[in-house]
Amino acid sequence: MSETLLERRARLMGPNVPTFYREPVQIVRGQGVWLWDADGTRYLDCYNNVPHVGHGHPKVVEAIARQAALLNTHTRYLHQGILDYIERLTATLDHGLTQAIMVCTGSEANDVALRMAQAATGKTGLIATDNTYHGNTASVSALSTRRPPIGGYPDHVRLVPAPDSLAPLGGRPAAQAQAFADNIARAVEELVATGHGLAGVILCPFFANEGFPAVPKGFLDPALGVIRRAGGVVIADEVQPGFGRLGTAFWGHDVLGFAPDIITLGKPMANGHPVGAVVTRPDIMASFRTAFGYLNTFGGNPVSAAAAMATLEVMEEEGLQENAARVGAYALDRLRALRHPLLADMRGKGLFFGAEFRMENGAPATEFVAGLVEGMRRRGVLLGSIGRAMNTLKIRPPMPFSSENADLLIDTLEKVLAQTEVPQ
Repeated sequence: MSETLLERRARLMGPNVPTFYREPVQIVRGQGVWLWDADGTRYLDCYNNVPHVGHGHPKVVEAIARQAALLNTHTRYLHQGILDYIERLTATLDHGLTQAIMVCTGSEANDVALRMAQAATGKTGLIATDNTYHGNTASVSALSTRRPPIGGYPDHVRLVPAPDSLAPLGGRPAAQAQAFADNIARAVEELVATGHGLAGVILCPFFANEGFPAVPKGFLDPALGVIRRAGGVVIADEVQPGFGRLGTAFWGHDVLGFAPDIITLGKPMANGHPVGAVVTRPDIMASFRTAFGYLNTFGGNPVSAAAAMATLEVMEEEGLQENAARVGAYALDRLRALRHPLLADMRGKGLFFGAEFRMENGAPATEFVAGLVEGMRRRGVLLGSIGRAMNTLKIRPPMPFSSENADLLIDTLEKVLAQTEVPQ
């Protein structure tokens, strides 16, 4: 008997390699917001932020092919492409963020950012939320709550309760910002008492893995006061909310209204080519470069720089940030018109939105949401779930997503909602 693809995968890659969906999909082709499987079934991609400007965008493909045919080395040789890209990238930023290190992944970017914070402050203590994800390196995975580190969390790490839309910190939405800040203050006190001090706080400006709770602009102001008084730096992980996805600003930290000391980038910045970056102020960069002899063979190579530059150009030429604002508002309006007994909240911004479901007794409707995700897949729409209990639909499509695509998504969701069995 011949092996199935899943059996071959397990034999060659080992057990427990994650896949989407109970019946994994073998994707063989992508174009724009569409994906096709090996059987020729077409799917509307409402999940992937990696192909930021659309699967197989011809301008990005051409830039990669052209540069790969000409030259691909590393940054220990001089090359203009990486410098042109950093100038173009930092021109989209304020707050004195003018220098960058190019890497290959968001995990690498966050790993470097944590070391930057420690180099800049001379302290080692780090704070993140208690429902976060920032990558896979040893130091970054020590912040993860899904798979806690073997042996427990390092003594220099503290996790604070994440904000929540339906169960706000402090018991009510108006109290949540101060409650979040108070929890950070307690974490700082613990880090100081144990001799670590505060190096920095890392967070996603959209709190994406926390289930993207609805928090207002200025939410972080009380927490920032605590962090600044303790001498720590603020790291904004822009891997998910950055590059115009939230619509009203190019960067998530500007949507939330704060000035980070360091930002980290990854998945979407080169439309699927493996590129990441850390951007910071010159004073922090100088501290890092003095403390660490960091180099990255593949980070910022000419092909990666060309792919990233082409992605930025497409964003501008096709008005994709404006599209995110327009289509996202339309989709959210339509989603808010849906009715279901378990639908507890509908929220989002730009092309990053979704719905939280809870049982009649208030418990997270995790199983129900899992059934929705599978039902949507069977009807040709790919999305996912997120949040502490994975009871929130996560909709995060490529940026060319249109109003017509949104109609297909929501019309399909309405049908699947009606057909998905409510767990007893």
